[in-house]
Amino acid sequence: MNTPAVKSDNTGLVFDHETLPQRVRFGAGRAADNLADEVRRLGAKAVMVIAAPTESDLAQAICAGVDVAVRFDDVAPHVPVDKAVRAREVAAEHRIDLLVSVGGGSTTGLAKAVALTTGIPIVAVPTTYAGSEATNVWGMTEAARKTTGVDFRVLPTTVIYDATCMLTLPADLAVASGLNALAHGVDSMWAPRADPINRALAAEAIGALADGMRAITADSTDLAGHEQTLYGAYLSAVAFASAGSGMHHKICHVLGGAYDLPHAHTHAIVLPHVLAFNADAAPEAAGRIAAALGADDAVHGLESLRRDVHAPTALREIGLDESRLDEAVKLIMPVIPPSNPRPVTEQTLSLLLRNAWSGAEAERTRM
Repeated sequence: MNTPAVKSDNTGLVFDHETLPQRVRFGAGRAADNLADEVRRLGAKAVMVIAAPTESDLAQAICAGVDVAVRFDDVAPHVPVDKAVRAREVAAEHRIDLLVSVGGGSTTGLAKAVALTTGIPIVAVPTTYAGSEATNVWGMTEAARKTTGVDFRVLPTTVIYDATCMLTLPADLAVASGLNALAHGVDSMWAPRADPINRALAAEAIGALADGMRAITADSTDLAGHEQTLYGAYLSAVAFASAGSGMHHKICHVLGGAYDLPHAHTHAIVLPHVLAFNADAAPEAAGRIAAALGADDAVHGLESLRRDVHAPTALREIGLDESRLDEAVKLIMPVIPPSNPRPVTEQTLSLLLRNAWSGAEAERTRM
């Protein structure tokens, strides 16, 4: 069983909590104005805009009121080190004093890679529900291995949320991205630094994400649904930044980096299997998750949501070869947090991954 992160003595609750300093500007249709305001507020003179080619038109519109020194569009999933090095070189060549990222987690991640070694502040404009914009976690990939870390320099100074940026998000990516965000909340319930504050944020996030995702699955133009999903994604990421990376994220970071799997889809597929694995060993957390999902049982509630939003179900369908599963177990085992609610063995991890690979419905396994 897990050791509670919160201790109780005769003075009541005892815990340590850290909230990251960040400015958030939230408003549909306001991204361009809010960005121009932030550039002025920060006194930036040389702005570098990072956006993938698929986001170039959107980035152009959002940055219309900003004097842009250089644009960088060589963005790739999992932030390959060589692309990070090139982006840093471009920033140095143009004496950049502010980075503006317009895009999903890969774009935000590249901006973070530049900030990690330069200290240049970031204003992030997310176009998915990745949540990276609200954390001080960075990640880069080299030789099929993903390295992650925590550094205050990579936390964006400001996040600009605009739900209109989500209206053209493909339905499958919106679902996967939303479930990725929900995974931040679930992992925050039992991550190494879980506490009452980030658990409360995570519960609110899970509820908002479930409602928002169902709404945008029914109608992709539902602006209120996108706003709820964005709101939930932000809260979930804040909880995750405080609680730390739990078992779920350790699994997904290894799989994504080692086998070049799509980040959001990997999270969406693995999540129910981790929840089913941990639920009985963390009944209080499972109860919170169930309540947030409006269900009697956390695992059943998540599976119901996944059916409603047509979630991806199998790692084999996103490019993971069955022959790599044994290797994946060996790579993942050393990074599983000792604080995970339930002890993990190679045998139980192998079963979990095989179920996620095949698309079997998540089921509780015997303790």
